[in-house]
Amino acid sequence: MLIELSPLPLVIVNVLAWLAIHLGVAWGVTQLRAERFRRDAWLFRERGVEAGGALYDRLFRVSRWKRWLPDGAALFRRGFRKKRLVSREPAYLERFARETCRGELAHWLTFAAAPLFFLWNPTGAGLAMLGYGALASLPFVIAQRFNRFRLERMLSARRPARPAPSLEGARAMEGIS
Repeated sequence: MLIELSPLPLVIVNVLAWLAIHLGVAWGVTQLRAERFRRDAWLFRERGVEAGGALYDRLFRVSRWKRWLPDGAALFRRGFRKKRLVSREPAYLERFARETCRGELAHWLTFAAAPLFFLWNPTGAGLAMLGYGALASLPFVIAQRFNRFRLERMLSARRPARPAPSLEGARAMEGIS
C-alpha cells in the first residue's frame, strides 16, 4: 500500500475509482472501430472446452440469469444495445456478434484494473476490491461469450452450404484432365 487513507476517505476513493474505471473503459472501448473486433481474434475465439457456450450454461446456468444483467450501451451515443435480439438479418447478427467482443473486452479491461486498488488499500480491502472486480466483470464476460457462440450458430445456419465440387471440377482443380 503506497497511500494510507482513513476508512471514510478510503471508501469514497474506492467508489469513485470504480466509477471512473467502469465509465472510462466503457467509453474508451465504444470509441474503437467495430472492424477492430474480430471474432476469430485470440481473446474472442471459442475454445473447445466452451462447447459453443454449453459450458457456461452447464456450470453457471447463464441462460437463466443473463437477462438480469444491465446493458451499459444506453449510456453512450455509440453504444449498441445487446439486451435482446431485434433482427435475424445476417448483417445485424454479424454486428451483434462483434459488439459482444467489444463488451467482453470492456469487462476484461475493467477486471484488469482491479490490482490498482492495492496501491491505496490494505491487503484485505485490496482483496475485496479484486473480488468486486471479478463479480462486476466476469458474469458479463460469460454472458457475452455465451451470446456470441449462439449468434455464431445462427449465422452458420443462414450461410448457404457450399455445393460439393463435381468430379470434373475436382480433377480440373488438381490439374488432371
